[in-house]
Amino acid sequence: MLRSIVFALAFYLTTAAFLLLGSPLLLAPRRWAMAALRIHARVSLWLLRILVGTKLEVRGLDNLPPAPCLIASKHQSTWDTFALIPLFRDPALVLKAELGLIPFYGWFCYKFEHILIRRERASAALKQLISDAKSRSDEGRDVLIFPEGTRRAPGAPPDYKPGIVALYEGLGRPCVPVALNSGLFWPRRKLWRYRGTIVVDIMPPIAPGLPRTAFRKLLQERIESCSKALLDEAAGEQNGPPLPQHLRRQIGSC
Repeated sequence: MLRSIVFALAFYLTTAAFLLLGSPLLLAPRRWAMAALRIHARVSLWLLRILVGTKLEVRGLDNLPPAPCLIASKHQSTWDTFALIPLFRDPALVLKAELGLIPFYGWFCYKFEHILIRRERASAALKQLISDAKSRSDEGRDVLIFPEGTRRAPGAPPDYKPGIVALYEGLGRPCVPVALNSGLFWPRRKLWRYRGTIVVDIMPPIAPGLPRTAFRKLLQERIESCSKALLDEAAGEQNGPPLPQHLRRQIGSC
């Protein structure tokens, strides 16, 4: 618990420092602000490793196509929102529009030219999502979306939203599935952080042009099966993170 508290203090203090001391970057070129965002991610990962003992392993980086693509990642933790940034090509994240209202953080979301969507506006939001994503992709940036729209507990039933299918069809670019197990080490809505190794698995891209039903099924199967394998792998490690009760039941019944 002490390690978790010390890390939380260090993480939020350094994040506040980046936002406040980096505020002049709001008037600078976007690439300067993105460089600071990547530095913040690396500093946060370093703090997590030094203070808690949580490491990062990235698998499959060679699966990333040479041209801009659509990244579809599992989302289990706040960790995902910063730690994935340095892995991809100047990524534009798809985020809920409410985040843009937060002072400093929201201002930087606009500076980074992330894609902010109003989920309550349904069809209009999807059209704007595709338009903004095309613009970012044409600039040579990867588009990063969490297909379930919000954090899901490790092992929870999948809940993929229509946005990922709309982006796949609208962009006409390869879609790279990403699995991870971050929720075991940085649980949502909890202070606890656990030592071990967070694994990010970048899988081979899905080529554009599949029918929407076939694409949705293939994407979900790949992400969910790989994420399940990563959870099983972590569960089998000696001194691994504690498993949520529902996940213990799942593994115990296998």
